[in-house]
Amino acid sequence: MRLRRKPSRWRRRLVPLPAAASQPHHGVDWVALVLLVAGLVTRLYQLGLPRAIVFDELHFGKFAGYYVNNMFFFDSQPPLGKQLIALAAYIAGYDGDFSFDRIGSPYPASVPVYMLRLLPAVAGSLLLPAVYCLLRQLGLAKYPAALAGVLLLLENAVLVQSRFMLMEPFLLLFSVSGVFCLLRFRQYRDRPFSRPWLTWLCLGFALLGAAATVRYSGLLTLLLGCVIVCRDFWTLIPVRSITNRQLLSQLAVRALLMLAVPVAVYLASFYVHLSVLYKAGAHDNVMTSAFQASLDGGLASIIRNQPLEVGHGSQVTLRHTLGRTCWLHSHEGVYPVKYDDERGSSHQQQVSCYGFKDVNNWWIVKHPDVEDMRVTTPFRPVKNGDVVQLVHGMTSRALNSHDVAAPMSPGNQEVSCYIDYNISMPANNLWRVELLNPKDTGDAWHAIRSQVRFVHASSGQALKYSGQQLPEWGHNQMEIVCDKVVQQDDTIWNAEEHRYTLAEGSEKQQKDMAGAEMLPVGNVELSFWAKFSELQMKMLFNNQETVQGHMYASDPLDWLSLKRGVAYWISPESNAQVHFIGNVAVWLAASSSLLGYLAIIGFYMLRRRRACYDIPEDEWDKMCDIGLIILLGFAFNYLPYFVIDHTFFLHHYLPAYIFAVMMVSCVIDHIFVMIDRLGGGWLRWAAVAGVLCWLAAALFTFVRFSVVAYGTTALTAPDVQALAWRDTWDLIVHKP
Repeated sequence: MRLRRKPSRWRRRLVPLPAAASQPHHGVDWVALVLLVAGLVTRLYQLGLPRAIVFDELHFGKFAGYYVNNMFFFDSQPPLGKQLIALAAYIAGYDGDFSFDRIGSPYPASVPVYMLRLLPAVAGSLLLPAVYCLLRQLGLAKYPAALAGVLLLLENAVLVQSRFMLMEPFLLLFSVSGVFCLLRFRQYRDRPFSRPWLTWLCLGFALLGAAATVRYSGLLTLLLGCVIVCRDFWTLIPVRSITNRQLLSQLAVRALLMLAVPVAVYLASFYVHLSVLYKAGAHDNVMTSAFQASLDGGLASIIRNQPLEVGHGSQVTLRHTLGRTCWLHSHEGVYPVKYDDERGSSHQQQVSCYGFKDVNNWWIVKHPDVEDMRVTTPFRPVKNGDVVQLVHGMTSRALNSHDVAAPMSPGNQEVSCYIDYNISMPANNLWRVELLNPKDTGDAWHAIRSQVRFVHASSGQALKYSGQQLPEWGHNQMEIVCDKVVQQDDTIWNAEEHRYTLAEGSEKQQKDMAGAEMLPVGNVELSFWAKFSELQMKMLFNNQETVQGHMYASDPLDWLSLKRGVAYWISPESNAQVHFIGNVAVWLAASSSLLGYLAIIGFYMLRRRRACYDIPEDEWDKMCDIGLIILLGFAFNYLPYFVIDHTFFLHHYLPAYIFAVMMVSCVIDHIFVMIDRLGGGWLRWAAVAGVLCWLAAALFTFVRFSVVAYGTTALTAPDVQALAWRDTWDLIVHKP
């Protein structure tokens, strides 16, 4: 059937919503309720088993313990999902004492496994009706929309990811629910600034902000939400009943809320994070000295009551402030006369950056014109721009640099501690102190708070952590150089531990230094904004998740064909295991539906260019809406992985995969719409029979692979091998 009605170039009315989306909803939606109950049954079944650490429970269970004990930890992803699991742990009375040492370790009775896994399971169950409701808002009929929920119910990969302490259930639920809310918001386009208009808009961006606060990949769906709202505004521009002032008002409010609401959710989560984690923990050495000193215990206990102003006679440890944590260090060893590439060195005492607390990290700040290194009376503080010497505490040799190429970075200048060999190489051991924040400290160098650059007086180059590792002769410590480029992060240092030199004589000074770290040395107060901004920078530049060469790693192209799964857990007594692998009947249909939609929409576009309008305008609008939301949602959550330098696993595909599954329902819905336009009859029954046969195959696959989704069934080696439907599916066999 073909329509020959050409639509007007500009619509001077509001674009109509799909019929199903514009209908009022009254009472209980039984389809959504059935999907929820079915999801809860499959997700909560034997939820406490296996009673052992499964996959990334190794990390998220440990983080829950840190929250319970208020101990600071560092993770490169935002904290909301971890906070939800920690909340369940707190309600269950978990004491946080289990170590979570390795995957497969059994949980003791003190760990409330069921409660810790409960919220992800509930979130995974709520995902099913959320997807159904979203598709109903797009105008799909009830049964095709319900089909997407059924497919996710039968999807083994979604089942596995929903049964353990993992972040994806929260990410997926918040993402889908946020998009649903924004589609509901569009229903009130003719009632701007009304209560439901504002409510759905705020709720949509709050949920999408929550998704981005669970994992940063949620930003991709947040971007989709912004596209939905902007496109909806675009349809208002030709409507002449809306004045310019009204348009500008809507634009301002939409822009404000799409920015402010997600940011507010993000900030609130980090405020809770930094308020709860007020004790020093295992990861606090990633942070700057000032941040560490603001935590109870740890560095704060070491620096308690230490002097503030650095001056002549100060003993300090100098910490690399930004990037990798290490301290300026020296020892008795000297640079080799020649390096492996035959370049010569100064043969002076080695200087490095060492990643652990050590007595050789101590230095004495000395004015060049004063020989005695004890604190003088009156005290002589170091000011911004002063020239000092830095004398290594244990060897009494001054920090030095000559015009000699650095060992690992020959484009930079070598840094050493000066040894007088009575040759024509005089000492160049004067350094100018440049404070980056002098206004905060009254132009004086303060321990902890001051960020400092040391500029070599002779060459004008800055003391820098190069990031290169020294070979065995340098004990594999990190290289220190002088760099002509002064203004860079790796040239920034701060005095961390600080005390005054009181002993006279080299031997007494060394004894004084050796006992320095045992000093019983209140907390540095940092504002939330100071902590938050520092933590964001560390999260941006410290990636903890890269695992090179992992046997279960996969590429984005592999995801479309389900080339490889991921082993999550294996029983030590049998071949019972949890393996993250999808339902191949659903998975391949989802990938195919993307091509199917592109073929359908491409066909219609070509026909419309020939002025052949094969489908009614409302069906065309619905198909365009599907492209804008479902196809674009898939593209936003899939394509970026081709340009990100990272090790990926199949579970990274789940946010895009949810949109691919929804596309299956969209294509089937359109097929049935077209069949009905052709008269239905036997063609419709044939299509229904085809869908039912396919669902039967999906159900069979779900049941077949449920043994590796639940991990509670002991399997023989032939049982496991029978599940390897592809050669690349690396299920584990370690028992006969």
